[in-house]
Amino acid sequence: MLMNLERNCKELMVKGEGDCGSRTSIPSNMFMSIFMKMKKVQKFLNTDVLFDVLTRIPVKALLGLKCISREWHCIISSRSFIRAQLENNELVLTGFILQEKFMWCKDDIKTVSYIPVGTTTTIGDAKMQHQRVFHFLPEDVVVLASCKGLVCCRSCFPSEEPTIYVCNPSNKQWIKLDWNGCEKNESIALAFDLDPSFDNFTKFKLVRVKQIVICEDEYEEIYLEFELYSSETGAWWKSNETCQCGNNLIKNKGIYIGGVLHWLTDGDQVLTFDVAKELSWLISVPVPAFEFETIPEACIGESEEKLHYVLISDVGLHVWYLDDYYESKWTLKNYKSLEEIEGKYPNFFFNLKNRVLERVDVELSPWMNPLSFKDGILLMKVCADLFLYDIENNKIAQTCTLQDLNSKSMSCPTVLPHSLSLVPLTHA
Repeated sequence: MLMNLERNCKELMVKGEGDCGSRTSIPSNMFMSIFMKMKKVQKFLNTDVLFDVLTRIPVKALLGLKCISREWHCIISSRSFIRAQLENNELVLTGFILQEKFMWCKDDIKTVSYIPVGTTTTIGDAKMQHQRVFHFLPEDVVVLASCKGLVCCRSCFPSEEPTIYVCNPSNKQWIKLDWNGCEKNESIALAFDLDPSFDNFTKFKLVRVKQIVICEDEYEEIYLEFELYSSETGAWWKSNETCQCGNNLIKNKGIYIGGVLHWLTDGDQVLTFDVAKELSWLISVPVPAFEFETIPEACIGESEEKLHYVLISDVGLHVWYLDDYYESKWTLKNYKSLEEIEGKYPNFFFNLKNRVLERVDVELSPWMNPLSFKDGILLMKVCADLFLYDIENNKIAQTCTLQDLNSKSMSCPTVLPHSLSLVPLTHA
């Protein structure tokens, strides 16, 4: 009987590739068939056994199982269950949140898309993309950061009362924060550690990075300063820490790994900030951009709890991971030449290297652009298409075209990896 329950749960999970907040996209007749099977299983299980079995099931399946009965819904929604489920399951990448933005216009693009990552051994089933990710919030939002299932976002501009939201799209719970002195292009990162022992509420911090200019002896020096928000105190405070850095923060802003936030800059450096100690420092990237014949594109991400740096140039696709923060020591993990990538996937790519070589000016749009990286999976744009690339297994799947997304401006989109989780944002 337990084997039947597990099999039905897996069937529900694999066949339902809903967005990050939906129950599932299984056809109604198929869902009803699975529903009836689960109802029969319930008759033979007591609550303790049912509790134990359900805690071993991934979140994607649990979101569908909530509707089996009122008892199942109460079990899956309880904090004791969520604690046990977190202990029994690792968070895995389930998709990427993508939102475009205009380069020179003050208005925000309201559309947010969700690109799922397949649940099977391949990265297939990737062609689906959804555009109702945050419909449960009271207004349209701009995504800022994602961390272990939680997402930080803000009001779309123009807005009379700009607000910051921290939410969990899986359970549609959210909290609202005041946002004083708001600026459209500032970076706000989310620091959240999964703690299965949480009791009354979920603890997290926000880190806001602001650029300031300090005049010294007729010279202007550009610094970064940090402001923090704690969910425990419900208050913002200004850190004493500053970092001399005249570069801009780009892409994947605020990757949180082991208590440290990371931002990629456009000056061949990664800005880091230790949230607990309130200390910042700069790390040099493995290879500076000037060493390449053309202008390369890069992004940072996390895999196996280490910071990774992904670079695409005319030489090929490189992936490094950071070995030592203080010595800026990187280790090359993967390398694929453009010819090798094109040779394995001739239906997707043609004349890759020559196309990449054409970008000799930063004003030109890159032919290949790594957008986001998590757990060995790279979301990249090639010409007018988006692809998921499982680098370790050298498998590529096309997700969608820019036309599918009704693209308005893909020059500098915000792309965040996302993992489904049951982490609550309401008080117990």
